[in-house]
Amino acid sequence: MIALSEAISRGAVRNAKIALVVSDKSNAAGLLAAKELGHETLVVERSKRTRQEHETEIIEALRQHQVDLVCLAGFMRLLSPCFTNAFPQRILNIHPSLLPSFPGLDAQKQAIEHGAKFSGCTVHFVDDTLDGGPIIAQRVVPVLADDTEATLAARILEQEHSLYAEALALVVSGQFDIAGRRVVKKAARK
Repeated sequence: MIALSEAISRGAVRNAKIALVVSDKSNAAGLLAAKELGHETLVVERSKRTRQEHETEIIEALRQHQVDLVCLAGFMRLLSPCFTNAFPQRILNIHPSLLPSFPGLDAQKQAIEHGAKFSGCTVHFVDDTLDGGPIIAQRVVPVLADDTEATLAARILEQEHSLYAEALALVVSGQFDIAGRRVVKKAARK
């Protein structure tokens, strides 16, 4: 969230603004940072509610704030069709692996355990599958022989910050097409 806010502030993502930062935890670090940056925030608690009730309240809040694009960061829950259908091909997520490899939790652990020589991060559109939406952008990070989950995660996180902003800039520009499960940048006009 902070990296996207900074990218928007410095003009790296044109024609965008953060309308609302939502969390289900009142003490979430991103929510506290958003407040410090002057962004409007909202807490929508999950407890004692169905998934549909929780997601419906978030959808209503996003619509009230005229949100066109939803960027997930640290949202560790699969969205239901209720949510994904409300914002079709307008929800972005960042994942710490080169999807489709190592979806879900513990991606760095999975990469190390499988002996992968490369990992990285992926920004993708969200659908109702686990980390399975069309891929917008990826960045490769080598897996070093002495890597731990923590060291690999730290190197991937460095790349996530810039990659997410670049992918967001592309989506906001509208200069892309979705062909099946691929996001293809439109050729520049001459």
